[in-house]
Amino acid sequence: MSEPAPDPRMQFLINQLQPGAVRTVKVIGFDGADVLVELAAADEGTEIGRIPRQEASMRRMEHPSELFEVGQEIDAEEIGRWREGQLHLSARACEIPALRSFLLAFERGQVVAGTVSAVHNFGVFVHVDGEPDGLCTGFIRVPDLTWGWINHPSEAVEAGQRITGKVITAETRSGQVTLSLKALQEDPLIQFADQVGRVLTGPVTKIVPFGVFMQLAPDVVGFLHLSELTDESVETPDQLVDEGELITVKVAEVDLQRHRVRLGAAGGADRT
Repeated sequence: MSEPAPDPRMQFLINQLQPGAVRTVKVIGFDGADVLVELAAADEGTEIGRIPRQEASMRRMEHPSELFEVGQEIDAEEIGRWREGQLHLSARACEIPALRSFLLAFERGQVVAGTVSAVHNFGVFVHVDGEPDGLCTGFIRVPDLTWGWINHPSEAVEAGQRITGKVITAETRSGQVTLSLKALQEDPLIQFADQVGRVLTGPVTKIVPFGVFMQLAPDVVGFLHLSELTDESVETPDQLVDEGELITVKVAEVDLQRHRVRLGAAGGADRT
């Protein structure tokens, strides 16, 4: 069975993060916390652009005037046109030339190695091999760590561990390379897809207000809606089952695109 097609929503986001052209601009003033700049236009005239406060620098500051002065020339990356066509730019994307060069060298899907720097509940920071000294450029979102069910990223990796991952995107404005570890692992649902219609027994791994998650196979978890647990009126699933309890269900659907398994009551009609 072939791999699922890329999620078009994720592809759109990745395209939006692609680095823009770099322009040399002159600071001409400030509009609140934004920096106003002058740059050469296509018709050989001049154009007024804007650097939003959050795009001024990776450094902490109260106001961009702490970093820039009127008349100063800086490099900035084009990020799009807003406010009736006004060009917006990012100075932070060009702030550290060595970092920008490092990030621009990556291609989506490229396999890279690194060392885990820190593990947090929202994701994992990684020192990518070859990055400029003093920086930490890699980041792995929790959903990109593993196909399996985990409660915390520390169940998948630990600080100091050597890892290998695929590049999702290298983003000059954040100064970060987003990586995926599970992209180098086979999606377990591909092999599980032929189980649709089968009756299986497995333990309840998590109870939520509207249903339960069940372990069906290694790294394969399915969801059973509360309405499939009973025909009686109950408020929450924990009135019927406990975590760890074995229950028998029917595999109603394996959705490779959304990476989810929908379960139904064993022996009953599929309630769609």
